[in-house]
Amino acid sequence: MAVPLLDIGRQHEPVKKELITVFEDALRTSRFIKGPQLEAFESELAEYCGAGAAVGCASGTDALILSLQAVGVNPGDTVLTTPFTFFATAGAVSRCGARPAFVDILPDTFNMDPERLAGYLSSRCALTDRGPVDRVTRSRLAAVIPVHLFGQPADMDAIMETCREWDLPVVEDACQSVGGSWNGRRAGSFGDAAAFSFFPSKNLGALGDGGAVTTPDPEVARTVASLREHGGSGYVHSMVGKNSRLDALQAGFLRVKLRRLDGWHQGRRANAAWYDQRLGSLEEVETPAIDDRARSVYNQYTIRATDRDGLLERLRAADIGCSVYYPVPLHLQECFAPLGYGEGDFPVTEKACREVISIPVFGELTEDELEEVAGTIEAFYGKG
Repeated sequence: MAVPLLDIGRQHEPVKKELITVFEDALRTSRFIKGPQLEAFESELAEYCGAGAAVGCASGTDALILSLQAVGVNPGDTVLTTPFTFFATAGAVSRCGARPAFVDILPDTFNMDPERLAGYLSSRCALTDRGPVDRVTRSRLAAVIPVHLFGQPADMDAIMETCREWDLPVVEDACQSVGGSWNGRRAGSFGDAAAFSFFPSKNLGALGDGGAVTTPDPEVARTVASLREHGGSGYVHSMVGKNSRLDALQAGFLRVKLRRLDGWHQGRRANAAWYDQRLGSLEEVETPAIDDRARSVYNQYTIRATDRDGLLERLRAADIGCSVYYPVPLHLQECFAPLGYGEGDFPVTEKACREVISIPVFGELTEDELEEVAGTIEAFYGKG
């Protein structure tokens, strides 16, 4: 039995008529840019996340770039994040003219290790009249980007405490975790800004590209709103921005889906729990570790596996959707070679890159499909 890694069509079928209505309304009104749909979505997303404001933009990557610019990251600055994440996290730093720097991850949740963050700051940085400065590179440390990976928020209590001690802005990379929470607070409600992606494969996916920034700071919201429209209002520009609007049509689609998001999350959690029980007894497999303080939305269900590449080959031969997020850590990417990192610098991340594999978890999976995935994994290891 073929099992897809994700089948967006199954999610869309029950809301197809509503999505078509949004499209027909856009044709009827010709409101394709900004307008009531976008304003309503921004308000609803801010309320959902428990944030003061939300500003729609063209993609999750742009949401990161605009957030960094809005909190004061300038060319020549350094921004700290982790090396185990999608490329856009560090790519956005570079697009701002800043230098990405990395701290390693926790071996269980794959999220930023708060102790390593604190250790980096105490061992390498000094507070000056410019703010925190890296004593090695002489660069101003301008922000920290914790990543809420695979749908599970990072330890935001510890990260925020450290960053406040150092007067460091925090930009949450929440692109995989809309609806996830830490100690009862949703992702996107902790930092000075947070970036969300609505790429179609995300839990809350548009019918094309889309993104948003949430923030508790009205000034950050105003700055992001200006930057997404070339840094101005009308034909008067106070800064250089870019064209990064979220189309009204996509905002309308997202409003339809946001109303059902928590129900879709329940389906993913139920499937994750099924896998936890079924695969939890396999010595060769480590199922996802969810911190007791976190509530994951399982954007991916990512396991560690003995002979990961062999398992990957077996699943693909059986036509079962699977993928490796991520095979090459950011510090070893060719384009970041000038940063001076090498193999062995972040051993926890490098080990994860050799062992992780993500399997289907979307809420519309059937029990037969779950059985097919689990049975194939068991058979690979000579079990079941």
